[in-house]
Amino acid sequence: MTARQPSPAMRALLDRLAREDQGLADPTTLEPQAGRSLAALTNIRWNEDLPPVAESRNLMQAGLPARLVVPKGDTGRDAILHVHGGGWAFCSAATHEAAARRLADATGARVLTVEYRLAPEHPYPQGLEDVLAAWTARDPGFRWSIAGDSAGANLALAAMLRLLEDGGALPAQALLFYGVYGADFATPSYEAYADGPGLTRAKMQRYWNWYAARDLRGRPTVSPLAASDAALAALPPLYLNAAGIDPLCSDTELLVARLRALGRDDPFDLIGGVVHGFMQMGSALPEARGAFEQAGTVFRKRAA
Repeated sequence: MTARQPSPAMRALLDRLAREDQGLADPTTLEPQAGRSLAALTNIRWNEDLPPVAESRNLMQAGLPARLVVPKGDTGRDAILHVHGGGWAFCSAATHEAAARRLADATGARVLTVEYRLAPEHPYPQGLEDVLAAWTARDPGFRWSIAGDSAGANLALAAMLRLLEDGGALPAQALLFYGVYGADFATPSYEAYADGPGLTRAKMQRYWNWYAARDLRGRPTVSPLAASDAALAALPPLYLNAAGIDPLCSDTELLVARLRALGRDDPFDLIGGVVHGFMQMGSALPEARGAFEQAGTVFRKRAA
């Protein structure tokens, strides 16, 4: 982990959020639909002045609502199935519109954000099944990769582990941003950042309680850190990052340590001075824009 001190830009943004969100409830303490409405409201600010793209339109993918973003620099060859975060319970293609556009611009690939069923009404494995259905229904005219942030990174990695179990076609590569890969709430980063800023241990515990019963959390497709060495070794090329001020930081560090012990050299960026979910904040945070650029550089190099 890096030092707890936020960067100057992150500090200024945290102060702004404290002013703008004063008096708002913690959405994880609300009835799920009310929490979703509040999460959608607080994400509007990140989707103003959207980065320009060649096309952005709604469609259906395997019977699921989805949104396709085509970048101005579309290569016509690569596409990414994008799995949004939100604790398996919140957010949508709409809340992650700007993030999808920045991902498309950075990678040169078209980005398809799928809306999977959300917990707690639809706990594990229903959201994962939707991601797999969207993957199975992909357009064969493109070379497909997968990406996700936070709980979306969990689902993206879990989907690859399930595809390995079932003998399905794997993504060409995967981009995994500050993911949740285990349910151990006593890791170094959970201890250091239990009370935030931003994401807290209590919020993550509520998300987990909504998503998966305790007796399911040892499954690799729930907690990917439980995957076997053989399964991790068989994954396609990965790119991973983590936020330095984040209860989930140790999840990615533990996963990277497993990968390194297997002889893999998947690139990993630990981005200091930022909180969980920082890549949503690209309109206001230089580190967020830089993170997309770093991931895009890795993606383009592999795609070439």
